[in-house]
Amino acid sequence: MTFAPGLATLLLAAAVLPVAQAADPPAPTGDTALAPTADGTGVFDARARTIWARCVEGMQWNGKTCVGQALLLTRAEASARAKARGAAEGLPWRLPRTLELRRLVDKQAQPPGVDAKLFPAAPGGLHWSGTATVRQLSVNPYNYNNIASGRTSGSRLAALEGWGVDMDSAEARGDVPRSSKLPVRLVRGAD
Repeated sequence: MTFAPGLATLLLAAAVLPVAQAADPPAPTGDTALAPTADGTGVFDARARTIWARCVEGMQWNGKTCVGQALLLTRAEASARAKARGAAEGLPWRLPRTLELRRLVDKQAQPPGVDAKLFPAAPGGLHWSGTATVRQLSVNPYNYNNIASGRTSGSRLAALEGWGVDMDSAEARGDVPRSSKLPVRLVRGAD
């Protein structure tokens, strides 16, 4: 195959020059990043490609708002609830990671919080996150006050704490006792 002299030079130059990579599409801004699903029971996050349960566990979508009473669950109960809901619906529901949950809070709003149109009747305050850390703390084995919230192993303490996100401020805390009773909003992948 032969090419015209100008075309051959152009092809050679294209082969030698680095290929420019396509830029990622611009991230949605404002309300375009989150939108209700077609049936209204979820909220699609286009940026993260996730679907949020529109109502916290214990509440149900009635076509206009979330009704019922929010369940307050321990960390173990929250994990079990996500697993049970996933099995019942055949969808991979899970506890959200801390950063995912923090993204739902609009810190620019007055007062800050989740969008009441997308998440109506949403309780504020701390919600359980699926983020987990294991901390080993040095303790004085002769001071029984420092073992009240954990198990000791010699002079080490395994912290029995989990992560929660304040849905009024987006503050994440990793020191929430796992026995605390908090609301839960589940999430799953969109695909």
